[in-house]
Amino acid sequence: MSAGYYYNLTFVQLGLEDFAARVLSLSPRAFALDMALLAILTCLTALAFGFWMQRQDWACCLRTKLRLAFGVVLTQTMLTAAAPFVSHEPGFLIWLALTSLALGVGVPVMFSMTVDLVPVRQRGYAAALTTAVTYFAAAVLSSEWSFAAFRCQSLILLTAGTFGMGILSIVNHPWMDALSSQHTRPEFAIGRYVRKKKLGQSRMGNRLPGLVLIMFGIYFVDSLGFLRLLKTPVYMQSAWQSPDLDIRMFIAGVHGVGALVGGVLYTALRERPLFLWIFGIFGLTHLQYSFHIRVAEGAAGILSMPMLYALAVSLYTVINFALWADLSTPQTISVNAALGVALSAWTATFLSTALSILWSDSLSLAVHIQIVDALALLFFLVMLALVYFGSPLDQNREVLN
Repeated sequence: MSAGYYYNLTFVQLGLEDFAARVLSLSPRAFALDMALLAILTCLTALAFGFWMQRQDWACCLRTKLRLAFGVVLTQTMLTAAAPFVSHEPGFLIWLALTSLALGVGVPVMFSMTVDLVPVRQRGYAAALTTAVTYFAAAVLSSEWSFAAFRCQSLILLTAGTFGMGILSIVNHPWMDALSSQHTRPEFAIGRYVRKKKLGQSRMGNRLPGLVLIMFGIYFVDSLGFLRLLKTPVYMQSAWQSPDLDIRMFIAGVHGVGALVGGVLYTALRERPLFLWIFGIFGLTHLQYSFHIRVAEGAAGILSMPMLYALAVSLYTVINFALWADLSTPQTISVNAALGVALSAWTATFLSTALSILWSDSLSLAVHIQIVDALALLFFLVMLALVYFGSPLDQNREVLN
């Protein structure tokens, strides 16, 4: 999971923009439209395949999911290796479409393994470990943000993943049989927010749509701001792209500590206060960037800005890794993961990426960050109202089908 998230975070989200601009000479508008296409195709594929997995009962079979995961990783490896041979936009669109299919299938397959491998009480800690490893590596190892560098790192991870998933998909051993039956045990099968109704009746509450909408807002605010900051060397060269390893290690450490704290808080608290903290930290972070742009434009950024940014990102990523399984049973995890990860995270990330690219030509940095900060504060106020005044989500829990 960590390697897959790293691949999406670096090669797909950041590396492709460099490839499209430098190799294919695509305009920002053309690339924005291409990335929007990637988001839509990935989302539709994930939803369709998630429902198909539920219909075929594949989400309850670990061996089937391992074989599907092997196919996904193998496809991604071949596509990543073939990327430099794409020389024009029509070929790039075909490459994006194939990548979307692999990513879309991978979302419900990989996330549905949570009910097989991680008991409910440990999901926050497992998500924290996954997040900490991902962002620590991204902060320390990704000093050169270019297509070639990200592709090289991704190929190493994908080749190892292909080998490992290939072995797991064919191995026949008693411990695999034990893992394959864990989803039938209550401590694995019944998510933290799954509730039974009396008399054996069941219905689908409105908790999931609300959480999907909130996570969409988090990913949208994050990507809309970060992709513009990425275009501003003074903020990147003094933080994530700093030539000073100590600075990158500091940010990596904040990511790791934030992830571990997020795992503890996720286990101990309800998710709504955590969402409140996340939007509050994003609001404070972008407010700092706004003040810096207006007061000290051109000067190197202070470390408190990327520190708070790293903290907020680690917190919400922990929630994203753990939440959808805790809303699900083995029968519903593939659909809920597709809705949560593809519809909220993927769609929000790439639509905001496309919007950020378009705005880079028409809006100043100060106005762009001011809009992002306003959105973060708006979501913060909405979450504050939900925390203190409640909502129908409190009375409508996800129930066991």
